Amino acid sequence: MTEQSGARPPRDRRRAERLLGGAAEPAAPRPQRARPEAPPAVRRAALVAGLEAAALAAVALWLLVLTVTSAPDSVSRALAEVVYVGFFAALLGAAAVGLWRLSPWSRGPVVFLQLLLGLFGWYSATEWGGEWVGVPLLVLVATELYLLATPEARLAFLER
Repeated sequence: MTEQSGARPPRDRRRAERLLGGAAEPAAPRPQRARPEAPPAVRRAALVAGLEAAALAAVALWLLVLTVTSAPDSVSRALAEVVYVGFFAALLGAAAVGLWRLSPWSRGPVVFLQLLLGLFGWYSATEWGGEWVGVPLLVLVATELYLLATPEARLAFLER
């Protein structure tokens, strides 16, 4: 049965409209919000976080290559290490984009990951004998935490 203009809708359709309600009016378009520009300290912090995310992604790739090409003691542990380093790289990359956009959620994950990277850098520089990894990592962590602690960065997130 075809519907013609002026013809009544089929009985099942009318029953469904009574049960579920008729079609809603289209929503009004949202007004565009003005996004405040991030201060220079936050932009620099986003760049440092992006650099760290790229480095973590490279480490995850390197660990994956080592896992595939060598014979690790435990393949599942080696793959788990690849997964969590890759996850931290993705999280830090997303948080770097969030910092650039002044998203309120982005500061917490960045600070948390900086604390983890700082612990790894300290262990690398003092216990493991990998000063070539630990010292640059500690410098990046200190730079990131300093940039996020500047008054202009704190005010930018406070105003949001």
